[in-house]
Amino acid sequence: MDTRRLGRSEIKVSAICLGTMTWGEQNSEADAHAQLDYALDHGVTFIDTAEMYPVPPQAATAYRTESYIGNWLAARRNRDRVVIATKVSGRSSEMSWIRGGPKLDRANIAAALDASLKRLRTDYIDLYQLHWPDRKTNYFGRLGYRHDAKDQSVPIEETLVVLDHAVKAGKVRQIGLSNETPWGTMRFLAAAETRELPRMVSIQNPYNLLNRSFEVGLAEIAHRESIGLLAYSPLGFGALSGKYLGGARPAGARMTVYSRFSRYTGARADQAVAAYVALARDSGLDPAQMALAFVTSRPFVTATIIGATTMAQLASNISSARLTLAKDVLARIEDIHDVHTIPCP
Repeated sequence: MDTRRLGRSEIKVSAICLGTMTWGEQNSEADAHAQLDYALDHGVTFIDTAEMYPVPPQAATAYRTESYIGNWLAARRNRDRVVIATKVSGRSSEMSWIRGGPKLDRANIAAALDASLKRLRTDYIDLYQLHWPDRKTNYFGRLGYRHDAKDQSVPIEETLVVLDHAVKAGKVRQIGLSNETPWGTMRFLAAAETRELPRMVSIQNPYNLLNRSFEVGLAEIAHRESIGLLAYSPLGFGALSGKYLGGARPAGARMTVYSRFSRYTGARADQAVAAYVALARDSGLDPAQMALAFVTSRPFVTATIIGATTMAQLASNISSARLTLAKDVLARIEDIHDVHTIPCP
């Protein structure tokens, strides 16, 4: 497994990161531990989670995922072999069960961090990420920005000062962004430089063959500022495997079980997926592995975050790290992208 440097830090992470958002909802704790064992045995040393996981978020299951990981770490006694990333929730009026409605202020971040450390059964987190911005902006499927002059959010500098305290206390090694915009990313970097505060080392945003919006404004920042992408939803909720084509809804699949996951559905999505799946099969490739290999091969990507509900899916996804796409396949991917440009932001 290829390893890559996390920003300008000394931390090295595997090119494939194990995502965990189904654990506690679609997957049991035994499933989670089996996935962790398999992933580590196959070179995956990077694990990503969040305080609000599993997804869909709800009071009854919130925080389970971190607890599953913490129990695994305690049982295996292998904390030094893995890089653990988790996230603090941004402002939300819809998740009142998280501290009465989370925000990225001092009280919320301090409480969230201590709770995550306790659940993960560790005294430090390698990468602590802001799950989404505190301000109103365009993320989670919204491509265009609409300004709200009345929006009152926690200032970026205030959030960064709190994270600085966490780093100095030894509770956090590095910090990162998630679901962030070009403006927000540069504001965090500028504040870190001018006020001598911790520098963001990564940004976790969606990136896949159906959504290459990261390339428009953030890819240049990733390169020039050494803030690599941790690409989530690299299969577009599994759509790029082709399993939903023709209106199919396989039993137990995410978009079968949860109607809320509609981001990678619709006529435009289906047309693009059909083209990519045809290309993969034409080239003797597994469609899901081709989609994953494309993401992992991008020069601004630090790690591709995979998720799986079955061990067969996990094995296939991890194996994609060994796949190098031929030049003609990459060229044909660009041809399809020219026709189906960001059908699913």
